[in-house]
Formats: sequence, structure tokens, C-alpha cells
Amino acid sequence: MDIAAQLVLNADVTGQVLVGFLKRELGRFGFTKAVLNLSGGLDSALSCFLIAEALGGENVLTLLLPYRTSAQESTDHALEVVKLTGVNHKVIDITPMVDPYLNQNPDMDGVRRGNVMARMRMILLYDHSVLWNGLAIGTSNKTELLLGYGTIFGDMACAINPLGDLYKTQVRQMARAVGVPESIVQKAPSADLWAGQTDEGELGFTYVEVDKLLYLLVDERYSRDDAIRAGFDARFVDTVLRRIRNSQFKRMLPVIAKVSRRDVGHDFLYPRDWGT
Repeated sequence: MDIAAQLVLNADVTGQVLVGFLKRELGRFGFTKAVLNLSGGLDSALSCFLIAEALGGENVLTLLLPYRTSAQESTDHALEVVKLTGVNHKVIDITPMVDPYLNQNPDMDGVRRGNVMARMRMILLYDHSVLWNGLAIGTSNKTELLLGYGTIFGDMACAINPLGDLYKTQVRQMARAVGVPESIVQKAPSADLWAGQTDEGELGFTYVEVDKLLYLLVDERYSRDDAIRAGFDARFVDTVLRRIRNSQFKRMLPVIAKVSRRDVGHDFLYPRDWGT
């Protein structure tokens, strides 16, 4: 099987589906506006292009939320996306909000510090969602969601997510198709949490490698042994499977202890648009 070929999208059709999804999901709840955090990275850039096409740039508010160690390039790229899509934007330095807590915990490692920043950004996103009367748009892709590479109640939080069924390599395809600048498409993916940080450096493998494996494990339902027979290194397969299993809680609503006949999330089940 040519796995890379299986991951190639029909960009025109996929774009129509994603824009239609955004229009439909916002419309069924009576919303005409949206808010998203714009980092200057590939995923948020694509989400911005899609939601601007769906609603019109004048109905979209983007938040640029740098920390004092953030790269200037990230802000520059975000502003380039703002200009190209015609969306509204606001720049808010999160340093004065984050540092008081970090200063009380000087021994925090990079992961904890990153989580604090991600959750502060989500506080601002949801506060502006109320202020702007718009739904919060997600930017997490399928690769990140499966690997748990994100902060629960941080960058993973949103009302609707147009990218959650696109692997990272497919996000890159769609970004090129809709006109995201090549400088953003080609740069190394990074959460920009500290100088020199890259996603692939932290993960220990490339998105191109892992997307092929994830496609087999998830879309084609390959077993561990099937994936190894397909040519993947056993340690790589085990590492990815472990990440998928250990991060399952991030993809689920909190488990509720059942003490009644109808508990929320198990017995009391209705479509998310029930009552609208």
C-alpha cells in the first residue's frame, strides 16, 4: 500500500466540506461570529482561512497572545494571516498574567510552564468569545489529538474544530490549497513555548513518519503486528500506541460515577444540538 498516496486529499472537495461544516455548526446555534487564537503556526493559520471564508473576515476575531519568550516571527506570521484574510485581531501580551504564577514556582519544567501558557490563552479565548458573541474555533489536528500532543483545557479546548480529522501532513496540503503563505507552511511546527522548541524535536519523530503509521493504525485498523509487518519499527509502533492509549482521557468527557438510573454522558444522551 502506498500510504502517502492514501493521505493525499482532494483539496477542493475537502475545503468545501470544512467551510460548509463551519457555516452549518455555527448557524444551527444562531452564531454569526467566531473567535480563535492565532499563533502564527500552520494549524491556526488554516483554521483562520477556513472560518474567514465561511463567515467573512469582518465576523472573525483573532487573538495574538505572545509570551515574552515567543519568537517575533510567530507574531509576524500571524499578522500576515490577518492581512490576507481580513479578520479582526487583538494583540495581548500574556506575560503579566502568566509570570506571577511561574515566579511562585521557579522549579517548573517546560511542560508545566507550557501548560500554564496554553490555559491562559484559552481563558482569553473564551472570555473574548463572550465579549465578541462568537464561538471558539479549534486548531488541533488529528495527529495531535491522537498523540495527546496538546494541553487539555488549553489549546485543545474549543466549541467546534474544523481540523480534527486532518492529519498534520494533510493540514499542510490544505494550507497550500487555500493560500496560507509558504513561509508558514514550510517552517518547523512549534508551540513556541521556549526558544528553539519544535514539535518533532519533542516527539522524537517526524509528522510525515507518524502520520503514515497513524493512518494504518486508526483508519485501516491495523494491529501492532500488522503495522510491524508493513515495515514500521517495533519500538516506533509501541511508542505511538502507548501515546494514543495514555492520552485517551484528553479525548473524552470526564468520567462520571454512576449512582442513579440516568447519569449524564451514559444514559442521558441526546444530540449536541438537541433543544435548538
